[in-house]
Amino acid sequence: MENIKKLIQKYGLIKEGDVVGVGVSGGKDSMALLHYLNSISHDMGFEVVAITIDHCIRENSALDAMFVMDYCKNNRIRAYKFKIDVPALAKEKSLSLESAGREARFGVFNSLISRGTVDKIALAHHQSDQAETVLMHLFRGSGVSGLKGMGLVRDNVFIRPMLKTDEKTIWKYVLDNDIEYREDESNQENEYNRNYIRNVIMPLIEKRWPNAIQSILNFADLASRDDEYINSQVPTDAFIIKEKEVKIPLTYFVYPTPIVSRMITRALGYIGVNKDIESKHIDMIISFANSAENGKRIDLPLKVCVHKEYDYVTLTNKQKKEVVFEEKHKLGTIVVPNYGKLITKKVDKCDSDNKLYYDADKVPKTAKWRFRHSGDVFEKFGGGTKKLKSYLIDKKIPARLREYLPLLCDGNEVYIIPGVEISDKIKVTDKTKRIYCIAEERE
Repeated sequence: MENIKKLIQKYGLIKEGDVVGVGVSGGKDSMALLHYLNSISHDMGFEVVAITIDHCIRENSALDAMFVMDYCKNNRIRAYKFKIDVPALAKEKSLSLESAGREARFGVFNSLISRGTVDKIALAHHQSDQAETVLMHLFRGSGVSGLKGMGLVRDNVFIRPMLKTDEKTIWKYVLDNDIEYREDESNQENEYNRNYIRNVIMPLIEKRWPNAIQSILNFADLASRDDEYINSQVPTDAFIIKEKEVKIPLTYFVYPTPIVSRMITRALGYIGVNKDIESKHIDMIISFANSAENGKRIDLPLKVCVHKEYDYVTLTNKQKKEVVFEEKHKLGTIVVPNYGKLITKKVDKCDSDNKLYYDADKVPKTAKWRFRHSGDVFEKFGGGTKKLKSYLIDKKIPARLREYLPLLCDGNEVYIIPGVEISDKIKVTDKTKRIYCIAEERE
């Protein structure tokens, strides 16, 4: 296990003064990591904290958590215990138990980090876990980025000190130090993907190819180097980024596919999507960008929506729900769902700015703010009536934004499109007595 300390020092995984939270299930791997890090913590000047989570999946999970707490009490290790109903979480979010469990764990870890309780989270993944992860990603259709497996460090917070350590070394350390641990009976349940690879596939592979694990790890290292180089070629100025929305100019989709696929992966990361997107989804986006008609959209997992909007492909992860909106025409501020605020003020004259100015006396008293309806029409400033849909297309307003664009209307007659134009019917003239201006505060 001495190679773990060398790895920590070589890559700076733990620094002096760090509080390192160790994810501990009670199994031999996590108990070995907890024991080893605690044994070197004094000399290296960091503190070890145990984090154990009862996932409520198994009958004995509560006993496992108590075992960890008792061990820490006896060895004077600070510890935190959490309980999360993972089956309920899986049902609520339509996730597998594996995915829900992972989400629960990292939710706890991120909470402890954000509160400053710990500086790092140490996870007990080792060489065999890495080989299994590479195979899982391969079977799911991952690209090169997935085939590089897990990293030693993620987000400068999550560390895997045992990732270069083989399972036999860990088992020997447990026996030599008489470390108690608990067996997780669910590890033998092969309906879980990782267990199936571990218990069924890997033994068959190793029976034919005894050095298979090391070969898979060597392949992962090569994939990591290739991926690092290709990522260095990705244009850094390719995106127009807003909150939970990224635009990629269509001109970038002529780049080689390895570059484009990583651009898309990076764009998804900007909107908070870092997992469960497979290579087939990336290929769908590329094909969509190259062949779909303007205004079309496709939906991907994790509520990701991909829109083709004129010169861009836009990725969002926020699907807006249908809402009802109707407000009277009046001075002051009104809040528009999924849009922002509209501010109407009375002014003495029209200034040369981005606000819209109109003759308030020309607006029908029955006019209301609402979203668009079928049959809406608009008389352009300067004359000429068009269907609203056609006018918005002419103005290159993306289809997904038209649905929640507030309009001042009377019947099907549209008088104001905020941020765009006013109807010729309410324009300001030298006879206007009351000038109103309309400004926006977008979400």
